Amino acid sequence: MFRVLILLGFTMIFMHLHATGDISKYINMKYSWISYGTIFLLWFLTIAELVFYMTGSDEKEQVHDHDHNCDCGCGHSHESPNKWKRRAWYPLYFLPVLTVFFLPVATLDSNIVEAKGFHFPIYDKKDPYSSHQFLQPDTSSFYGEDAYYKMIHKDLKKFSKGDTINLEDEEFLNAMETIYRYPGEFTGKQIKFKGFMYHTKELKDNQYFLFRFGIIHCIADSGVFGMLVQFPDDVSFKNDDWVTVTGEVSTMYYQPFKKTIPIVKVTKVKREEKPDDPYVYRNNQ
Repeated sequence: MFRVLILLGFTMIFMHLHATGDISKYINMKYSWISYGTIFLLWFLTIAELVFYMTGSDEKEQVHDHDHNCDCGCGHSHESPNKWKRRAWYPLYFLPVLTVFFLPVATLDSNIVEAKGFHFPIYDKKDPYSSHQFLQPDTSSFYGEDAYYKMIHKDLKKFSKGDTINLEDEEFLNAMETIYRYPGEFTGKQIKFKGFMYHTKELKDNQYFLFRFGIIHCIADSGVFGMLVQFPDDVSFKNDDWVTVTGEVSTMYYQPFKKTIPIVKVTKVKREEKPDDPYVYRNNQ
């Protein structure tokens, strides 16, 4: 019966995440069909295990194994200690169920940036296997060279058209990756986008990073992406303050990264409430 309850619990986890919308905090929703398929598979396994339990198939198999392996004629039970060892682990399987239903889902914020240390892993070759990225999205490793070339040039044609770039959430990561790849194509253009503020001691008082946490496939390859923004005068924001900025795209050499990066010279800023879904997702369409 424990196995039935465990399978039912994991089925309810996925159903709960979809019903509340919290599934989007773990995966890119274009892959939601996988988790939907998991729900149906878990329901099938739960029903199958329940049928085995109700018909006593498990007990019959255990009795058969006992009769086959024990012929000493002593007349008493020879229950395997391994059976009880396996059952002792069953309560641990309920921990994920309890955490999902009784603990709130934590969203990523500037504390994660602080904890990991703010750096540029795509330029830091000390850890070539690191999948987490900062500031600049880079999905080139997920595609073949030709496929990536076609995708990035399609985005370049889309976002470089016109003098104004108004970034909506669904195109945030695509546009950021394109701007970092071809900063010269966007210099002098007006851009408007939303994110949370992050300030480090290396920055001047009128400079902040404006970030969004982005998910390429799932939370395992998530990163914090955005641009350096510079205000005309000193301003006072706290980390995790949400704002929408409008300004002109330029470039500057940023010494801590030893890299020329895009920068937005802000002409207008508006404070915002934290959105219900603070994440952005990579769209390959």
